[in-house]
Amino acid sequence: MMQLFHDLCEQCSKATTEKYSTSFSSAIRLLHADLRKPIFNIYGFVRLADEIVDTFHEYDKETLLFEFKKETYASIERGISLNPILHSFQKTVREYNIDHELIEAFFQSMEMDLSKTKYNSCGYKEYIYGSAEVVGLMCLFVFCEGNRDMYAKLKPSAQSLGAAFQKVNFLRDVKADYEHLNRTYFPGVDFRNFTLDMKREIEDDIAKDFEDAYKGILELPVKARFGVYVAYKYYLSLFKKIKRTAPSCILEQRIRIPNYGKAYIVAKAGVRSQFNIL
Repeated sequence: MMQLFHDLCEQCSKATTEKYSTSFSSAIRLLHADLRKPIFNIYGFVRLADEIVDTFHEYDKETLLFEFKKETYASIERGISLNPILHSFQKTVREYNIDHELIEAFFQSMEMDLSKTKYNSCGYKEYIYGSAEVVGLMCLFVFCEGNRDMYAKLKPSAQSLGAAFQKVNFLRDVKADYEHLNRTYFPGVDFRNFTLDMKREIEDDIAKDFEDAYKGILELPVKARFGVYVAYKYYLSLFKKIKRTAPSCILEQRIRIPNYGKAYIVAKAGVRSQFNIL
């Protein structure tokens, strides 16, 4: 009967990921079947923590995050939680021996979102690492399935991919972050006077992250490669669309890829995969 509880919790993590991110959900479904549940478990956890700091404005977010963090570590120690998201996450952490330092860094970035609204270069790098790079590293633990040599080799590329995704999200979500949450993540950028030079400097940095990430994707295990490649191509397409958008328009709209565009990305990636030309 315990398996019934495991299944229920994992379904909750999957449903959470699908509700909040159709793009990531689609990419996860393209992973090998062995990898889908643990990756959904990671993203369900990350999404719930992110909602605490970004959405629950009518509640004591600091207390909620503190209690969520405390219960996260307790669930990992016990091997069980009555919170289905945390139960499925701790199951994955224990099964794949995910480094607890990654979890701590993630919570540090979530805590930064409770109070910080502007970042210098050091704070920006720290936030990117904790909010995005460590998520890529958690997933890499799953993809490598215990192969520590492979993990060490692919670690820099996984960090670059997480960083690229997060920085693209920052540009995509400027309107919500700046106007509604009063946050400016990019150091030295004033979105009231967002110039083309500022935008290009940010884009050059993101382009380097994508370049470094691609090298690692090619060396991922076959079980993980196609799903990660599709997520990479989706975000790269989104990035290219943002690059074509004038700086003055970044604050006026949320740039997105329509569903037919996402379907085209998957289909094209599938063809390239069949001919082994990722």
